[in-house]
Amino acid sequence: MDDVTTGEPLIVLDAVNKWFGPLHVLDDVSLSVGRGEVVVVIGPSGSGKSTLCRAINRLEPINSGTITFDGQPLPAEGKPLAKLRSEVGMVFQSFNLFAHKTILENVTLGPIKVRKEKPAAARERGLALLDRVGIANQADKFPAQLSGGQQQRAAIARALAMQPKAMLFDEPTSALDPEMVGEVLDVMTSLASDGMTMVVVTHEMGFARHAANRVIFMADGKLVEDASPAEFFDNPRSDRAKDFLSKILTH
Repeated sequence: MDDVTTGEPLIVLDAVNKWFGPLHVLDDVSLSVGRGEVVVVIGPSGSGKSTLCRAINRLEPINSGTITFDGQPLPAEGKPLAKLRSEVGMVFQSFNLFAHKTILENVTLGPIKVRKEKPAAARERGLALLDRVGIANQADKFPAQLSGGQQQRAAIARALAMQPKAMLFDEPTSALDPEMVGEVLDVMTSLASDGMTMVVVTHEMGFARHAANRVIFMADGKLVEDASPAEFFDNPRSDRAKDFLSKILTH
């Protein structure tokens, strides 16, 4: 385990299985993520990466095995599930912002509605978060008036506004134009260095190499490798990982 982890891991998956019909998308997956750890999940398309990410906040129910978050098994439904989801921020490929609300309203909606924060306090913290992701000057605009990179940074601020214990990122840059990818990765890198627990599914190998504590390589629903970035990129053990890296790193 890395030096960043202390005590109980925050997220534990134990022998998790998930099928979509005959397709075994998570095949006996076990994984622990320590507090303050940044785990990057990579692998070919269809390897189960997104399903793994979505299983952690129960957007995707599992068929067998257990997942615990902060010492508690994932609740199936109702209020406890809503509480879990407020403690696990999620940033998707698509930004999922409310089109008819301003950027600041998007960021303050959850804290006011779910956490029952006073609007003035939520607004103040919302502005501070927009400042943190570099778009304080866009607070009163609507999502459609922002670039994709700005919208994704707003989505990160919105997730952070709930003061989550962990953040899940499911290919957060893959829908962006190349020139916008860096501005989103910069925000994620700064979050990582501030000690946020993060599970990041991404194709961005530079981010995996520089910001991750651990790289998880998945193929065919299995967790094939779990190593430090230096070990994984410089000395992958499995043929699957070698093949994957040779395809993406030569171009």
